[in-house]
Amino acid sequence: MSYRDTYERWLNSPALTQAEKDELLAIKDDDKEIESRFFDQLAFGTAGLRGTMGVGLYRMNIHVIRHATQAFAQVILAEGQEAMDRGIAVCYDCRNNSQLFAREAACVMAANGVNVRLFDALRPTPELSFAIREYGCIAGINVTASHNPKEYNGYKVYWEDGAQLPPVHADEVARMMKELDVFDCVKTMDYDQAVKAGRITLMGQETDEKFLANVMGQVNDKAAVEKVADTFKMVYTPFHGTGYKLIPEALKRLGMKHVICVPEQMVIDGNFPTVVSPNPENPEGFYLAVDIAKKEGADFILGSDPDADRVGIMVNTGDGEFKVISGNQTGVLLLDYLIGAMKRTGRLPEKPVALKTIVTTEMARKVAQVNGLQCYDTFTGFKFLAEKKDKLENSGEGKVIMSYEESYGYMLGDYVRDKDAVTAALALTEMAAWYAGQGMTLYDALMALYEKYGYYGEKTLNLVMPGLDGLKKMAKLMADLREQPPVNIAGVAVKEQKDYKDGSVVDVATGGRSQMELSGSNVLRYEMTDGTSLIVRPSGTEPKVKVYILANGQTKAECDEKVSKYAAWAESLQK
Repeated sequence: MSYRDTYERWLNSPALTQAEKDELLAIKDDDKEIESRFFDQLAFGTAGLRGTMGVGLYRMNIHVIRHATQAFAQVILAEGQEAMDRGIAVCYDCRNNSQLFAREAACVMAANGVNVRLFDALRPTPELSFAIREYGCIAGINVTASHNPKEYNGYKVYWEDGAQLPPVHADEVARMMKELDVFDCVKTMDYDQAVKAGRITLMGQETDEKFLANVMGQVNDKAAVEKVADTFKMVYTPFHGTGYKLIPEALKRLGMKHVICVPEQMVIDGNFPTVVSPNPENPEGFYLAVDIAKKEGADFILGSDPDADRVGIMVNTGDGEFKVISGNQTGVLLLDYLIGAMKRTGRLPEKPVALKTIVTTEMARKVAQVNGLQCYDTFTGFKFLAEKKDKLENSGEGKVIMSYEESYGYMLGDYVRDKDAVTAALALTEMAAWYAGQGMTLYDALMALYEKYGYYGEKTLNLVMPGLDGLKKMAKLMADLREQPPVNIAGVAVKEQKDYKDGSVVDVATGGRSQMELSGSNVLRYEMTDGTSLIVRPSGTEPKVKVYILANGQTKAECDEKVSKYAAWAESLQK
């Protein structure tokens, strides 16, 4: 069936409302737009679905949500009656249509005989992971597009461990979506009827309290907060999202007396009216928080993204100005602090371990090793970090005290298997308070770490390639790099070419081949003779190829020079 045929079928389907049909009629003469909406269905990857909202097979809407949920229901049904009885937890964020999509997913599961636990209002992503584990659910669904722009929404799926769906199940959902008709094969039922019949149970404050009890268990040194509580000030923003309730509450329970929330951004709004992008990685989103912090004389600023799984900070440089601390730097600060705090309070476990992803700073490995910890790499994504954590701990090889990735995601404790801005906010605030008690800002602390462990510099470049043509460009870029692997980049010789697809390592000087432990992901890595690592991978959720530069050197200037040189090479890849 051509994209035009699919368009006509949707246009004439009784499943569509008149408003949806009007949206499709409005594009009847725009062949390019019709193709972009109907050339294929949204790909179901290991993280689920993500895309712009609108009517169409390649858009996020209730029909695509129902279709995906029916496919997911089939996977659960195949597990048997016990799995259906254990049921599924469903959560959603602040985005436009998130509550609607979550209810539609719940109704499809209920109609298929799968018990549903649905949050009574928006909640942080980590609380979904917690609820799956706490209530013994077989799976979970989270309607969120994390920190994407307002036009997006998404559908993330989890399995019984509280981590995102393993590839074997994700592949089965994708296969079922290809088999099942988007309209005819879907079972659903009325929401109110499902609630009345007990097929859908609502979760509320009782789950919040159970989650918060676990979060507060991550406090290492409450006395450090009490010591400075009268004078220590911080500014918090949830960027209009789900962190607005639980993060201030956790900080209050920590003993913080001066948590100043950005009032305009405490308002739940899927249009994100005060920011271009609700992403704590983008410093421009913090402008309102910076104004308040300067006015109030705050020590640091903390912001969580719309679904409260990522957290970013800005720190007072000591002269009243505020500087962004990157996800790499924040993770290094937190890892070093946790090791020290756990040693001080007798909480450091035997065989302590730190986990990071392959694109995360090598400084984390240095911090771990200097302090006697093992440090392991995984592929990008907390599914892999969670998998590694469980493997190490179940085998007795080590106890993970922290897992993190460079894109502002941190996982602490044993009660979640995903990024957790609520717990990270607690730990980061405790850390900032402890340093304040030593007469240091977090900026001072970071500078001290560079003096202790050496200088490291990182940069991530996003080569944006939108639309149908963009997907082809992304594929071609990766294919070209594999066909003609670079032996020299920016005037520096490549020492090793690594391909995480097949796990191969090529020594450029000798031509010798060996194998890595990790394989099965579309990622290329080049180890340079000057000690820099360059990593190239297509994003799994957005239309872009990411290039990561991980440099180190004797001085900051040396790091900066390396980063700048390789950034120019990365940008040339887009041409």
